[in-house]
Amino acid sequence: MALPEIAIVGRPNVGKSSLFNRLVGRRVSIVDPTPGTTRDRVSQLVELLPPTDLAYDPTHDPAPKLAEIVDTGGFGVYTADGGRYDDAGEDLSLLTPEIEAQIRAGAERATLILFVIDAQTGVTSLDMRIAQMIRAAGRADRVLLVANKVDDDSWIAAAQDASRLGFGPPVLTSASSAYGKRSFLEAVWNRLPDSDEQATVPEMKIAIVGRRNAGKSTLINALAGEPRVIVSEIAGTTRDSVDVRFELDGHAFVAIDTAGVRKRKSWADDIEYYSHQRAKAAIGRGDVCVLLLDAREPITQVEKRLALELVEQHKPTVIAVNKWDLVEEKLKTSDYIDYITQELFALDFAPLVFLSAAKGEGVAPLIKVCANLHEQANHRETTGRLNAVVKAILETRGPSSKLGTKAKIFYVSQIATNPPTIAIVVNKPELFEGTYERYLKNQLHEQLPFSEVPIKIIFSARKRMTPEQLAARAKAPRTDAGDSDDTIDESFGD
Repeated sequence: MALPEIAIVGRPNVGKSSLFNRLVGRRVSIVDPTPGTTRDRVSQLVELLPPTDLAYDPTHDPAPKLAEIVDTGGFGVYTADGGRYDDAGEDLSLLTPEIEAQIRAGAERATLILFVIDAQTGVTSLDMRIAQMIRAAGRADRVLLVANKVDDDSWIAAAQDASRLGFGPPVLTSASSAYGKRSFLEAVWNRLPDSDEQATVPEMKIAIVGRRNAGKSTLINALAGEPRVIVSEIAGTTRDSVDVRFELDGHAFVAIDTAGVRKRKSWADDIEYYSHQRAKAAIGRGDVCVLLLDAREPITQVEKRLALELVEQHKPTVIAVNKWDLVEEKLKTSDYIDYITQELFALDFAPLVFLSAAKGEGVAPLIKVCANLHEQANHRETTGRLNAVVKAILETRGPSSKLGTKAKIFYVSQIATNPPTIAIVVNKPELFEGTYERYLKNQLHEQLPFSEVPIKIIFSARKRMTPEQLAARAKAPRTDAGDSDDTIDESFGD
């Protein structure tokens, strides 16, 4: 089922992104006074609660309404004083047609259009132009006029001037101070259609990361089947992390397009800093990550730092080589694989996919690999199997000690999934850390169903149980006959 869409439109700097973040309940869109900060259609799924007077009506039990809310760029020329050109000399005003096309697409698809004006500035000629565009498109009946920046009662009279736009009295609110928040949310809820159907819950979030111009936005558009994000030769076009919901073979997924990462010393402004932070946060939100490479370009420190970030966050990762169609006649696949393995050794367990996002080649196999990694990361191995595997590894090769201390493992158990987290109780944790831990992880990759996803190992020393704990354990019933805990008091090293 297609979710109802709420599109937020308006001229630059009326507070659209702040209002979007207020609806979502967290910072998603970047808020900055620079016009053109938001360039793509940034979307999130939101659950809107019914008005409080209905929620407590014993004769009626209204349900929350689920919708996709879309933040669009400011309608108007993409320029600012001293900000028309970026640090590479690119003319950013060239993005204006693409930004306005994204706004029109969002408005045409929307079930509800939140037309936002600045109550403190008043109605401008650009506001009038946007109103005419909405009426010309036959979308006037979908508009909810919102007067933003009504920080207190003193701005109410000025905000009412927005009625002359022809969409009825505006809803008064302030995204920054939350003035009028309840009445605003209730007005939005009342304008959305009722539905007894449930939207398909996304099964997996895929975060796509990489440096500038690697083709992340092109890949997102290929997944979505439509131009959801702006694709431009101007590096750094995407500023926000853009969530795009798509379906494949009856399964729903969310792809997260992130801002292109580059060296810290090359950041041009605060917006690039926040874009970088959004990219790191997107890695954390993703169930699976795609590190996108440009086959035409050598691997740089940017990709290596991203690889380390993915490893540190223990994220299942696919290394996707984009634009392969442009170089496959010049490069041998085996040689390129050896090159990637050498340069991105931190991700030596990650699978490789070659694709052309622009042509749509290799996109479906990429999603299937992501789904397989998601399954691996959520697999839970039995305690008995884990103990047997680790015991065999230790018998083959155990950690060495300069003092001659014999390493002993008392108990092994998987305590979490995504990432698979294995707790190992040992006599001296320091014997297992470092080189031996890497060896142990490699062996577990080979012998357990976690061959292509990061494994997190936690070593801890065995603690003596108090008499009370021993008595409680003796009385506790055995709940898992399949997972033998007999090894908890035995040392594999004995």
